[in-house]
Amino acid sequence: MSRLLQNLYNVCGMIAGGLILCICLLISAQICLNAFGRFAPGILPSTIPSYADFSGFMLAGATFLAMAHTLRAGGHIRVNLVVSRLPKTAQFVAELFVLIAATGLIGYATYFMGALVVESVHYGDVSNGIIPVPLWIPQGVAAFGIGLLLVAVIHTLFDLLAARAPILSSPGEV
Repeated sequence: MSRLLQNLYNVCGMIAGGLILCICLLISAQICLNAFGRFAPGILPSTIPSYADFSGFMLAGATFLAMAHTLRAGGHIRVNLVVSRLPKTAQFVAELFVLIAATGLIGYATYFMGALVVESVHYGDVSNGIIPVPLWIPQGVAAFGIGLLLVAVIHTLFDLLAARAPILSSPGEV
């Protein structure tokens, strides 16, 4: 199960990287169209419709999809200055407390993100750009990403309990 989850985290991390690449390509295409429009006006359109909306949706997707992968890879900023000086038992208790608190907070956020998606579907919310996009699509990706972060935190909590020792001290130990 752990290997399956790790593969899921890695795939979502790769998708997030692909979304960042798509943002770069979309913005670069918009810049090229603007430049081309100044030198040869009227030949090509000077803008990509709703490019800013699509860039924002892709950024939100990349952010939320990358969180679980980043947690498991040890890439989130951690402040171990105090905890690393504690005895191993106190480090274990501190990590246990933090992971339980994180589970509660991220669970709360996941619930309400899911409720936002359901509400957007119910009311038929769309973006207000030139190209109307049903908002449940980017919200659904974000909800999936934060739900996956919840799974990753619970996964890390189980790893901590199985090890019966601190595991968040260094990124390579997660």
